[in-house]
Amino acid sequence: MNWYEKLNQYFPIEEMKSKEHMEVLLEEKGDIYLKDEGPNHVLMYVELDHFIFIDYLFVSKDARGQGLGHKLLEKLKQKGKAIILEVEPINYEDTDTAKRLKFYKREGFEHAQSIGYRRRSLATNEINKMEILYWSPLNESEETIYKAMRKTYQLIHTYKDQEFYGASYQDVEEVLTYNEESDNKDILKNI
Repeated sequence: MNWYEKLNQYFPIEEMKSKEHMEVLLEEKGDIYLKDEGPNHVLMYVELDHFIFIDYLFVSKDARGQGLGHKLLEKLKQKGKAIILEVEPINYEDTDTAKRLKFYKREGFEHAQSIGYRRRSLATNEINKMEILYWSPLNESEETIYKAMRKTYQLIHTYKDQEFYGASYQDVEEVLTYNEESDNKDILKNI
């Protein structure tokens, strides 16, 4: 099974980029859009000067619980930059969502409660709500994380979207919001 098939089997359709989109990102944005692949994992990420955005992290069921996810994150943490990622809110019908959140909490990630993320899926036309998690070695503010997410959205998520999907994703202002006074609950608190 190739790297894309592994990701496609694990991630919901509304979160997946097309294979063509990802291949073009690797080719045309290969200086910042990177792939780390092994027999039991696929890690797709964006590395910029001040932060890393994890687009996809997949560890095969056979390798879970053996520290592979921890090793992959440690490799990124050694770069000394904030690490940002999107996760699904807990879905009690999908036990993987809670396990994923527990894993990131153990790895020192925090929930960016002041950042809202709601994007319409071009595959399903449904609004997809995601939560933003981050790990920060320099105690970056959530406002800094928000600005990094905006940059990622514009550089990567919407890159040539019209060409690959026949439609454009929403403008960043519609998708990402920042509200310091947000009453969002910390999704990692009771995990």
